[in-house]
Amino acid sequence: MTEAYIFDAIRTPRGRGRPDGALHEVTALRLSALLLDGLRDRNGLDGPELEDVIWGNATQVGEQGGCLARSAVLASGLDASIPGLSINRFCASGLEAVMLGAAQVQGGLGQAYIAGGVEMMSRVPMGSDGAAIAVDPSLAMARHFVPQGIAADLIATKYGISREAADAYAVESQTRAARAWEEDRFARAILPVTDINGLPILARDEALRPGTDLQALAALKPSFREIGTQMPGFDAVALMRYPELERIEHIHHAGNSSAIVDGAAGVLVGSEGFGEAMGLKPRARIRAMARIGSEPTIMLTGPIPVTERVLRQAGMEIGDIDLFEVNEAFSAVVLRFLQAFEADPAKVNINGGAIAMGHPLGATGAMLLGTLLDELERTGKSTGLVTLCVASGMGVAMIVERV
Repeated sequence: MTEAYIFDAIRTPRGRGRPDGALHEVTALRLSALLLDGLRDRNGLDGPELEDVIWGNATQVGEQGGCLARSAVLASGLDASIPGLSINRFCASGLEAVMLGAAQVQGGLGQAYIAGGVEMMSRVPMGSDGAAIAVDPSLAMARHFVPQGIAADLIATKYGISREAADAYAVESQTRAARAWEEDRFARAILPVTDINGLPILARDEALRPGTDLQALAALKPSFREIGTQMPGFDAVALMRYPELERIEHIHHAGNSSAIVDGAAGVLVGSEGFGEAMGLKPRARIRAMARIGSEPTIMLTGPIPVTERVLRQAGMEIGDIDLFEVNEAFSAVVLRFLQAFEADPAKVNINGGAIAMGHPLGATGAMLLGTLLDELERTGKSTGLVTLCVASGMGVAMIVERV
């Protein structure tokens, strides 16, 4: 089997996902084309040496629909002979795109791929495409569907995660992200967004709240209590699936949940032969990849079984991993991961995460992979693992090893 390597990883800054956000006037097409051109220019790509562009986004409707990947190729400076493939694995779409490209390199189908994703949440609202799991009663009722916020509160209730612990984790995420920006830890990866005249639009993650403290978070009302408890409420649906619980403790709010943002990220993955032909040095080898389905009501626990699976595939144990990126969809997701593996918090999301900087659904997985790679290089560490929970009950994970 041919080895698959990562040669480059870049991302845009994340803009606030609302009409007054800096990226609101930028389309998903333009932001995607900007990333493709950035990877082309940084790595001297002529274009034809790429087999495909695989691009993920979670809400594939309107301007984010119609095979956005191919549209982005045509809007960029890449050769028009390169096709494009749009994929959707919800929150893990960006990482899944990289995994698909890597798997095809490993199987000998092409020497190089650009993979990643985009989500313009200020322009294409989450859920605006509809979803059978949420709207078709024949599926939603049978599988005890609840919104993700209820699922996050269910995790907290089932595994004894308190509001205080969730808030403390959120404060730490803000602190770590602010420090990372102050120390320019993201400098290599960030591709500033400019307008058509080359004037700057956004060069820094916009959703950061570095002054956040426990007192401020304690004043926030739980975001999902009302939809959980109003009759008929989603709490009752969740408790039908988990009757051992007396009630759902609602601990999540805007301050300890991932921020809604706009953004895009891209990764250049290829074979050793591609790197030699292009004069590019690989930054990391993709050692193992895995995805899994998990129980759909609690939904967001997928990072645990998929991490177990990817470690088995790599012949490794949790202690062999130097650094982790676990998507901060909600505080309870990461706290449950730490609890399940008795992992060292100092190795997990050490530059903050989506609670501080935001979660642009289709782009986040590729963003986390780039952050992990940059941090492995900065700290001189060897091996890292990135994992994300996924809507409707799935998990995705990848282990990379510095070259």
